[in-house]
Amino acid sequence: MATWLLLGLVSALFLGFYDVVKKLSVNENAVLPVLFWSNVTAAVLWLPMIVYSTRTADPSLLGLLYVDPLDSGQHLQLFLKACIVGSSWICSYFALKHLPVSIAGPIRATSPFWTLLGALVLLSERPSGMQWAGIAVTLICFAWFSLAGRKEGIHFRSNHWVWLMVLATLIGAGSGLYDKFLLAHAGFSAATVQAWFSVYLVLFMTPLYLGWKFRLWERKDFEWRWTIPAIAVCLLIADFAYFLALKEPEALVSVLSPIRRGSVLIVFSSGFLLLGEVNFRHKIGPLIGILCGILLIVST
Repeated sequence: MATWLLLGLVSALFLGFYDVVKKLSVNENAVLPVLFWSNVTAAVLWLPMIVYSTRTADPSLLGLLYVDPLDSGQHLQLFLKACIVGSSWICSYFALKHLPVSIAGPIRATSPFWTLLGALVLLSERPSGMQWAGIAVTLICFAWFSLAGRKEGIHFRSNHWVWLMVLATLIGAGSGLYDKFLLAHAGFSAATVQAWFSVYLVLFMTPLYLGWKFRLWERKDFEWRWTIPAIAVCLLIADFAYFLALKEPEALVSVLSPIRRGSVLIVFSSGFLLLGEVNFRHKIGPLIGILCGILLIVST
C-alpha cells in the first residue's frame, strides 16, 4: 500500500476519535468555549516547536516537527486557512450539539463529493477506475443515511441543524482543496501549516469567546470536561498524518478525502456503544457499504 494511503487511514482513525470526543464535549454544553479551549490546547502544544525552530541552527534536530520561518504573505495564507476552518467548525459544532452523532457524522462525511468536484475542476486530478468505483460506492452510502435519519424524526429538508452541518461540510471541502494548494503547490511543510494554523485559530476564536464570556448574547453555561483537550490531541494527530500524505507527489486529495471520512465507522460504533443512539439495524447497511468503498479506494 502506498505511504500516502496508509497515512490517510491513520488520519481517518484519529478523525473518528476526534468526532466522538467532540460530541461528548458539546453535548448539553456551551459550544464557543469548547471550541476556544480545544484550540488553545493545540496552540500550546505547538508553541514550543515554533519557538525552538526559530532558535535552532539545525532543523534536522526536530525532523518532521520543524516549523519553517515565514514571510508576512505566508502568514496571511495560513491565517486565511484558520478563518476557513474556524467558520466550518463553528457551524459543525453547533449542528453536532443538536443532532445525533450517527446522523451528523454522515452529513459531514459527504465532503468527499464536494472535494472531488473541486479537485477535478481546479486541480485536474484523475482517479483510477477502481478509485472512481470506491468513491461512488462511498458517496451513495453516505446519502443512504438520510433515510435512517427520517426514522429518528430528522427530516433533512426542514431541519435547520442539518443545513448548518451541510454548510460546514461545504466550507470544509474548500479547506481540503486549500490544504492541497498549501502543501503540494505553495511549499509549506505539514508542521508549519499545523503549527501556525493552530495559533491563528485561537486569534480567530478569541473575539467570539469574549462575546460569550461577557454575555453579549443569550448563551448556555459552560462545563469543563477532559474531553475538550482530547479534541485537540486527536485532531492534531489526524491532521498531521493527512498533511504528510498530501506532501506525497502522487497523493490525490479526491481519494484522501473519502478515506478520511471513513472515520464515520468509529463515530457510529461509539454513537451506539457510548451515547445510546438507536436505529443501528437501519444504519449497518450503509456502514458496510462505506467500508467496501474505502477498500476499493485503497486497493489500487
